[in-house]
Amino acid sequence: MTDRVSLVIEKGIATLTLDRPEQGNTIDLPMARALLEAALRCDEDDAIRCVAITGRGKLFCGGGDIESFAQAGDSIGSFLSELAAALHMALSRLLRMRKPLVTLINGAAAGAGMSLAIAGDIAIAARSANFTAAYGALGLSPDGGMSWRLPRLVGLRLAQDIILTNRRVTSEEAAAIGLVSRVVDDEALAEAGAKVAAELAAAPTAALGAARNLLLDSFETPLEAQLEREARSIASLGCSAETRASVAAFLARRNTRN
Repeated sequence: MTDRVSLVIEKGIATLTLDRPEQGNTIDLPMARALLEAALRCDEDDAIRCVAITGRGKLFCGGGDIESFAQAGDSIGSFLSELAAALHMALSRLLRMRKPLVTLINGAAAGAGMSLAIAGDIAIAARSANFTAAYGALGLSPDGGMSWRLPRLVGLRLAQDIILTNRRVTSEEAAAIGLVSRVVDDEALAEAGAKVAAELAAAPTAALGAARNLLLDSFETPLEAQLEREARSIASLGCSAETRASVAAFLARRNTRN
């Protein structure tokens, strides 16, 4: 798509690669805009059934591009507002799209890079990966949805510790506390990601999208309201051709085994 973000679509899987390896895949304004463009494409293209995000080089994403912060000078407030707006619109699209999102964390993820890494429905980390909130070291507060997502994944107490102390979280600890789904050896990351993405791409997209939305809103929705949303969702999906085909295929497999 651009020299900062590449997007390859193959067999229904869109692989989005952060592509500034010499700068640690840090996010400047052009990259944030490229992420938004890619997110819009992934959301709107019905041929895409699963989205995977990874980084090129040794880092997944080192967060915001600090050099661009300095270059903004006295306009730093306006610059950060514009940068965050583009990044947040991209993340909102990725989180709200019907297709599942897989993040393949190939190395260090810091600041907004950590926010992006933990946005996946399935987050697979290479063993060498690590996670740092990083904002406090620059006198900044979190962006990229970290203050919303992190407490929901690991609980408020751990989120406070990770964000306020800026301590580094190893891949093993990340898996133990629920920050990522699993850890694999570095050389196995691409294969593990491809396997999960292929499985998700082959699954009923509408059902996955409905489940994503139910889960995303579940912390704010009272039980009875969530039960109503679930009832309406499952009933709507039951009428779809995709669900009927899935039911028929399931029964055919069971009858074959019997």
